[in-house]
Amino acid sequence: MIEVGQHLPEARLLRIGANGPEEVRLSERLAGRKVVIFAVPGAFTPTCDSAHLPSFIRNAGALRDRGVDEIICLSVNDAHVMRVWGETTGATAAGIFLLADADAGFAKAVGLAYSNPAAGMFDRSRRYAMVVEDGIVTAFDLDPLGQCSLSTGDAMLERLAPR
Repeated sequence: MIEVGQHLPEARLLRIGANGPEEVRLSERLAGRKVVIFAVPGAFTPTCDSAHLPSFIRNAGALRDRGVDEIICLSVNDAHVMRVWGETTGATAAGIFLLADADAGFAKAVGLAYSNPAAGMFDRSRRYAMVVEDGIVTAFDLDPLGQCSLSTGDAMLERLAPR
């Protein structure tokens, strides 16, 4: 599992651009920047849709005020689903960059993939949030399965509070 102090592996994620699906290289988004990345088990799933993503929408401006250059939301969904989820929730309007980890490649590479067959979820991502500075993880919070408290936008804002 990824840990504080480690460099994130390269990942090729997807988004819908003006001409359809396009690849986004995570290393390019992180280079020279302070980025908050959070992951959800699935777009439109109950907790992700009602609590996790809204907590980052609510705190996006305050996180930027604390020096965050970009907020990225990852989910093991396709890029079309992520586009619609961003539009319908207001995440896109709030400046949150939603990316599809369509094959769970990134979740697997950082040791955060899991399956819950009873819920019909296979090779999904655990719920977490991290701060990444120039590709290096400087803070990491992983929620226990079935919970959403440590990795919320509120918790991240508190973590980045001036001391």
